[in-house]
Amino acid sequence: MSKDELQQYQKDLIEGAMSVGALQFGSFTLKSGRISPYFINAGLLCTGPLISAVAAGFASLIAEQGAAFDVLFGPAYKGIPFAAATALVLHRDYNISVGYAYDRKEVKSHGEGGRMVGADVKGKRVLILDDVMTAGTAVRASIDLIREEGGTVAGVVMLVDREEVTIDGRNTVDDVKAIIGGGAKVSTILRMRDLVTWLENNGQTEVVERMRTYIYQYGVKN
Repeated sequence: MSKDELQQYQKDLIEGAMSVGALQFGSFTLKSGRISPYFINAGLLCTGPLISAVAAGFASLIAEQGAAFDVLFGPAYKGIPFAAATALVLHRDYNISVGYAYDRKEVKSHGEGGRMVGADVKGKRVLILDDVMTAGTAVRASIDLIREEGGTVAGVVMLVDREEVTIDGRNTVDDVKAIIGGGAKVSTILRMRDLVTWLENNGQTEVVERMRTYIYQYGVKN
């Protein structure tokens, strides 16, 4: 694979995430019990340059795809800065003006109350931004909440798609698309294959072999 297969924002994000330990290669036991050759902790993407790289990736992908939406939704907690920073970059760099919203982990009983904070999603088309797609549990909860609040889910954009099948062998992305319906897209800034490309381009042969073994065992086959 050639270096041209990765966008600059993808390379910036991979290298920046590695520099702070948000992306690590090694041996990691996941909640599923699988032993993964890499691990991502999006909570460590907490500096100005890193959140700028994340927002640049989200905004570039959103603008490129031309999705029709009114509000960005960032699930608490890691999705909140994603939504805020991406709304800013969309306005500044692409002249796309949208609101953003996020949820609370617990319903607030005083003040304005409710589960949602920020832009009202009622009657609006809502684009969900989130960190890592594995089983899709958090995205499904976000879809349910947006619909309960009267919004329509316009699609999902993930920071990372691990491109794995579920424990029972299903494709998580296909499952999420089916739940949303209407031909909505589920897109991602970084996929497992992009990490492999970066590793190949940087001569990390041993790690590439471990990644390919993992893909063979658990990866989506289409």
